Amino acid sequence: METKKRYTSTKLFDGYSTCFRQWKAEGTHCRFLHGYAVSFRVWFEGDLDHRNWVFDFGGMKRAKTEINHMQPKEFFSWLLDHTTIVAWDDPYLETFKQMNEDGIIQLRVLPATGCERFAEYLYYTINAFLKEETEGRVKATKVEVYEHERNSASYGE
Repeated sequence: METKKRYTSTKLFDGYSTCFRQWKAEGTHCRFLHGYAVSFRVWFEGDLDHRNWVFDFGGMKRAKTEINHMQPKEFFSWLLDHTTIVAWDDPYLETFKQMNEDGIIQLRVLPATGCERFAEYLYYTINAFLKEETEGRVKATKVEVYEHERNSASYGE
């Protein structure tokens, strides 16, 4: 019996300056607003296409499928580049919303903050995109988010 081959490839997305706050991190400095040069790596798995690629490394720029009505690369910039991310349940959410309205920050509100939760959010967002874009041929098996070169967290299979 022949085993079906599965191929993998990875892509690093970087160059994002992101500010966030982990308001539940009592007793640590992470409860304060702080920023990092955020990047993330995606592990793609699937069958090869007609070009012998798992996924086109430039495919996030040329995609037919959108994420939140944006090209994927544009969405990642919108989410992470020079933005402030806070959790839905942050007790200062209304203050952050006012700062956004006043043009002081570019606010993004997610279910939770921190590398682990960013990795989870991106994992499900990217997989929904890949399922449609590749008609199920490719999936992300892991997403790893880096605060910087020494700290990262991942989410995946």
